[in-house]
Amino acid sequence: MYNFVSYDEASTMNFAKKLASKLKTGDIVVLSGNLGSGKTKFTEGFLSYFGLSDEISSPTFTIVNEYNKDNINIYHFDVYRISSVDEFYAIGGDSYFDNGICIIEWGEIIEDALPSSYIKIDFERDFKNENTRILKIFAIGDKYIDLVKEL
Repeated sequence: MYNFVSYDEASTMNFAKKLASKLKTGDIVVLSGNLGSGKTKFTEGFLSYFGLSDEISSPTFTIVNEYNKDNINIYHFDVYRISSVDEFYAIGGDSYFDNGICIIEWGEIIEDALPSSYIKIDFERDFKNENTRILKIFAIGDKYIDLVKEL
């Protein structure tokens, strides 16, 4: 596990860009945390690495937004409205995993559908300072152990 403390939105976004620079097709990042904990700002920073910052929108009602830049597919999921893993399978959610980079907000809801290796980031608010966020980064499975150590 690696901890990253962000003191403002810009540092959250810069950390996301750094992570984005290390990922490729087939990589999965799961974002967990309460509303307002920084998941969307992280995603905005992540997409900005690929020059997609002007295109970000919340996929809350569509479940997934698809982006393509320089032949790299990026899939931004928000599975908050999914009621079960079966519903995720029914919409073909798992078919995206090997076809691009997946960012999944509220991914703990579909944990049983996730592959054996992915990066999980837990977002926590620091209630002493409203702008501070603590990001706890985990390498689930063996694939991302070295990458998480490099962060």
